[in-house]
Amino acid sequence: MVAALALVAGAVAGWLVNRAAGRFPWTAGTGVRRLLGPGPVAVRPPLVEAVTALLAAGTALRFGLSWELPAFLLLAVAGVLLAVVDLQHRLLPNRVVLPCLAAGTVLLVLPALADGSWGALLRAVLGAGALCTAYLALALVSPGGLGMGDVKLAAVLGLYLGWLGWAAVVLGALTGFVVQALVALVLLATRRIGLRGELPFGPAMLAGAALAIAVPLLLP
Repeated sequence: MVAALALVAGAVAGWLVNRAAGRFPWTAGTGVRRLLGPGPVAVRPPLVEAVTALLAAGTALRFGLSWELPAFLLLAVAGVLLAVVDLQHRLLPNRVVLPCLAAGTVLLVLPALADGSWGALLRAVLGAGALCTAYLALALVSPGGLGMGDVKLAAVLGLYLGWLGWAAVVLGALTGFVVQALVALVLLATRRIGLRGELPFGPAMLAGAALAIAVPLLLP
């Protein structure tokens, strides 16, 4: 039942995500009325809507009816929005990343209060700091490879993965690089990009985190 409700809610959220991404870059006048009114979408329906719905349902299956669920549903929806915007504009907007970090922290306080999971909350904060620091070092070493948007997104992903454990932090980070390498190889093989072509890294980071979060569902 929870997964079914999440599927429907995810489809609605995906509809909003597609419209929000289609109206990027956002201005001061980009409010709810403009999002709900007629206008462009980022990707021809129903791809974004279906992906968001499936991610929401998978998140509900992963966490069940728990205090953790709202936080990870937020990550699923915001992650789709960030991935679409980054793919189309090579940008991870602060107006999504920073509120997601703040809201995710607040929402993870709820299970800590309800279940006494203060150790997991501390690990989440440390995970955010550790992954952000690691990506910042990589960005400083290779400015053309990573941007500050990737560094800020690393803090968000480190928060959520840290809540699950240090193994999830490491797995999510490494899987993101593997996903990026595989996508680059496929695009090179099909001549969609050249050797000097650049790919946004945000979608691969999000995919790596999603796989790390989904491990309990994937293992027999």
